[in-house]
Amino acid sequence: MTTTLTTLSGNPRRGSRTLAVAEAAATRIVGLVGGSAPVDDRVIELADLAGQLFAPEHPEADAALDRVAGSDVLVVATPVYKASYTGLLKSFLDLYGANGLRGVVALPVVVSGNPAHLLSTDIHLRSLLVELGASVPTRGLGVVESQLGTIDDVLDAWFADHGGLLRGAVTARAGAGAAA
Repeated sequence: MTTTLTTLSGNPRRGSRTLAVAEAAATRIVGLVGGSAPVDDRVIELADLAGQLFAPEHPEADAALDRVAGSDVLVVATPVYKASYTGLLKSFLDLYGANGLRGVVALPVVVSGNPAHLLSTDIHLRSLLVELGASVPTRGLGVVESQLGTIDDVLDAWFADHGGLLRGAVTARAGAGAAA
C-alpha cells in the first residue's frame, strides 16, 4: 500500500524558505514511514493558486483540495503573518466543509522571524487543522528564521521527540484504510 504525503505551502511567494523547511520535514517523514511501502510525495504551492481562490470556478484549486483531503499525511507550512498563518492559507482551507480533512494526519509547520510567534504553530495552525477534522498527534514544528542555517539539527531534535508519535499515527491510519 502506498502512503500519500502532500506538502502544502501557504507562503504567497513561490520557492520560499517556508517551502524549503516543509520539504525537509516531508523528506524526514518519508524516511520515517516509508520503510517497505512506497510514499507518493507531492507539493502544492498556494502561490500558484492564489488567483483562483475567490473566483466563481477554481478547477486547479479544487484538484489541490482533493489531493490534500485524500492524503495520508499532510505537512502544512506557513510563515507567520501578524502572529498567525497567512490569509492565503486560510482562504484555501476555508474552501473545505466541516471535517474536510477527516482522517488526514497533519504536521503544522511555521517559520517565524520572532521566537515569540512560534506559539502560533500550536495555538492557531494546529487548532485550524483539528477543526477541519485532521489528526494532529504531535506538537507542531516551529522554526525561527535564525535556525534556517541549522535546519537539520532542528529536525533531528523534533523527530527525536515526536517522530514515534507521528509514525504511530500514520501507521494507524494506514491500518484503518486497509480495513475499510
